[in-house]
Amino acid sequence: MPNNWKTYKLSDFIDINPLVKLKSHESYSFVEMKDLDANNRTVSPSDFKPLKGGARFQNNDTLFARITPCLQNGKICRVKGLKENVGFGSTEFLVFRGEKGVSDTDFVYYLSREPFFRQFAENNMIGTSGRQRVAKQAFQNLELELPPLQEQQSIASILSAIDDKIENNLAINKTLEEMAMALYKHWFVDFGPFQDGEFVESELGMIPKDWEVLRLQDVSSLTAGGDKPKKYSNQKTENCSVPIYSNGITNEGLFGFTDISKIKEESITVSARGTIGYVCLRTQPYVPIVRLIAVVPNKKLISCKYLFFWLLNQNISGNGTTQQQLTVPDFKSTKVLIPQIKLINDFTEIVNPYYEKINSNKIENQTLTKLRDTLLPKLISGEVRLKEFQEQFATN
Repeated sequence: MPNNWKTYKLSDFIDINPLVKLKSHESYSFVEMKDLDANNRTVSPSDFKPLKGGARFQNNDTLFARITPCLQNGKICRVKGLKENVGFGSTEFLVFRGEKGVSDTDFVYYLSREPFFRQFAENNMIGTSGRQRVAKQAFQNLELELPPLQEQQSIASILSAIDDKIENNLAINKTLEEMAMALYKHWFVDFGPFQDGEFVESELGMIPKDWEVLRLQDVSSLTAGGDKPKKYSNQKTENCSVPIYSNGITNEGLFGFTDISKIKEESITVSARGTIGYVCLRTQPYVPIVRLIAVVPNKKLISCKYLFFWLLNQNISGNGTTQQQLTVPDFKSTKVLIPQIKLINDFTEIVNPYYEKINSNKIENQTLTKLRDTLLPKLISGEVRLKEFQEQFATN
């Protein structure tokens, strides 16, 4: 243990479920478990409703999911955006805050994300299978060697700077996506630049003359996702670097990595079961597996970016009584509005640089996330001392 570090009982270092005074039946900001995203540092309230029990907290507190599978999935976020600085949420949150004069609240958040801390919580879950949870009391006698307050603040500052950059890139990407969507709607939904021209009746309503309506199968090829490859890895490696995508929204449905791609062109995937109709643009080679449909546009008739935005603006649904699903035979008959190819190409030329920047930011965020996740346990455990890290960083 470094000379100036001390051994703490966790219950003396972290204020667990701190007292927050709220009035019964008055309305406050509310945070649900589903609001937490393991890939995001912060979470904002999704509702405002009367108090009826649950965890209570204030801005900057850490919400720590204590129930399976949310704990295993890493649902740990700092809460922000609470009206009047207070709120409440799921009974399945533990709330963490720094102890005044002992621990820094920012550091406490990163400590709660440290692999050993999370593993300890998982190992001390109790209850029946499928509904196991970790109790507050599990942390009472956990002892950890931790740095003094000033060093905590410096460590948290380094890790926060990385997270700030990640969040800034995400915000830029969101803005670029909104700009592209606004342009698409102005041209191809509201027909803004074409209002002075002649319109004709179609299966999709009134559209500019010389535009047409075709089926999805007429302008693209559709492939249902297959079984997972025999050779794959949970982590990206030299021999397994092609992403495998399945259904899901988090990380765009990343399942793992394999060695040979199935779809090589720029394309679109649409989730066919579970979260039906989730549309994602794919710009790199990949393999789609079960619960996905891959759509590869015919570039002579339509661009991938245009078709992506068209599908984003459709209400895509499935069929079935016991389990809803979207099938290729049903989906391929989807109607698509086809403007003149020059307009499609002009639109694509404008938005392509947006998506080049978006992809660049995503790659940078992957690097930053790996750096943060590597540094986190080493700084918090003292394996890498702050002074050593700063000196190494200054020379690089």
